[in-house]
Amino acid sequence: MEQTLISRNANQTKFQALVSQHEGILYRVTNTYATLPEDQQDLLQEIKIQLWKAFSNYDPARSFSTWAYRVALNTAISWFRRYSTNPTFVELTGAEPIPTSPPTDKAIILRTLIDQLNPLDRAILTLHLDDITQSQIAEIVGISPGNVATKLSRIKAKLRTQFESKETN
Repeated sequence: MEQTLISRNANQTKFQALVSQHEGILYRVTNTYATLPEDQQDLLQEIKIQLWKAFSNYDPARSFSTWAYRVALNTAISWFRRYSTNPTFVELTGAEPIPTSPPTDKAIILRTLIDQLNPLDRAILTLHLDDITQSQIAEIVGISPGNVATKLSRIKAKLRTQFESKETN
């Protein structure tokens, strides 16, 4: 019994250290799928819960960041699908909003266009913008590296066309 408690505490300490070390990943995914500070806090909490639930399945021989991205993106996509069509918000008292800088007009246009992407394309673009390699993106989202390259090319072309169209209006 005591050995189990020690092992559980060690696991919890290791988990907290890894999550703290990779917190930027969680913020990037959260900011990509939730725009309101309240939603960001809810989603961030949900991602951390899912990471903890899945932590016993994490293989330390593999990259924690890749594993965390996969869990975070799957959680965010599920959360987005659940709440984007039927939003429900709960006021969190004492919750700190995720820090962001004021967006420029071009950034607002780009954010709007990215928000309109389907969840998989948004995930691929977010990972790409975070300098994740195509092979890692493929592993995280569960498609081939060649498919990632094709999708990225199409996403960029689509965003470029839409952005130029919005800028000239």
